[in-house]
Amino acid sequence: MNDIRLTQYSHGAGCGCKLAPAVLDKILANRLTTPEATANLLVGNSSKDDAGAYDLGDGRALLSTTDFFMPIVDDPFEFGRIASANAISDIYAMGGEPNMAIAILGWPIDKLPAEVAGRVIEGARSICAEAGVALAGGHSIDCPEPIFGLAVSGLVDIPNLKQNNGAQADDLLFLTKSIGVGILATAEKKGLLRAEDEGVAAESMMRLNSIGAVVSKLDGVNSITDVTGFGILGHLSEMCEGSGTNAVVEVDKVNLLTDLDYYLDKGAYPGGTGRNWDSYGSKIGEISERNRMVLADPQTSGGLLIAVQPDAADGVKTALKAAGLDLYLEPIGQMHERNSDGPYIQVR
Repeated sequence: MNDIRLTQYSHGAGCGCKLAPAVLDKILANRLTTPEATANLLVGNSSKDDAGAYDLGDGRALLSTTDFFMPIVDDPFEFGRIASANAISDIYAMGGEPNMAIAILGWPIDKLPAEVAGRVIEGARSICAEAGVALAGGHSIDCPEPIFGLAVSGLVDIPNLKQNNGAQADDLLFLTKSIGVGILATAEKKGLLRAEDEGVAAESMMRLNSIGAVVSKLDGVNSITDVTGFGILGHLSEMCEGSGTNAVVEVDKVNLLTDLDYYLDKGAYPGGTGRNWDSYGSKIGEISERNRMVLADPQTSGGLLIAVQPDAADGVKTALKAAGLDLYLEPIGQMHERNSDGPYIQVR
């Protein structure tokens, strides 16, 4: 088992497996809803949010989401932890507390031993225990490539429900994790990862975004989403589009996992970066090629992007500091009034 490298059995890695935003838009072009069946549906497929929300009629909403992908690391235990943290993040991004999960497993039983899949499940159990989530069962299939993820449910008091379309002009933008996961994962797959960067991406991906359930309760926090396969620019453009706003990103204030220039110089970047840019590049203002490669880099289990009113920023900073997230106290940008003639996002 120690000789098995899971990433060699998949054509993609983590959230880099996601369909490009433009492709997804085509698939969802004809969204259908049945009014009688969705009377209590607060958040559904009419928006591009992180989870569905259903009004329980007692002041709370039931949150529901699913996320799964192919290995982004070689270690099966870590793969289970990362995939689970990534799926659970959608609940935190809506301001909720996760409570139950169902596992989704696809496994090439002719290529990989069942014991390896068992280690993936063990990793999932460990992160679910950390999040206080009951891993209550699941479903498995024989599959050409290893796939793992969770369907997760959670609860949120409706006043604390946060969507990705609630940002307002002048809101400050906070990001709760460093970026560069896609670049480092590609470097590892190509055998280019430096010794000092081993485990850096995995450690970040396995960290829960539980801060979302904390800051959602603060006055002045208007919008939250998590940064995953579409990269910062993709998820921020969705926030701008849904909120009717523009944004400015201060690239020098975006924290990086390591010196990404080293890997970009060696061509270590995922194919998802190009697919991302092809999908939403027209919504972004003038940007250097290097910044484009970084800000469109697909993240797996990335941080939360939080839009907060300037006069409420100190409360968010206090919450971040209490959670040990001192590295992320500086806003990375700001929302602005929508300019219908210009791009959604300017990068400075």
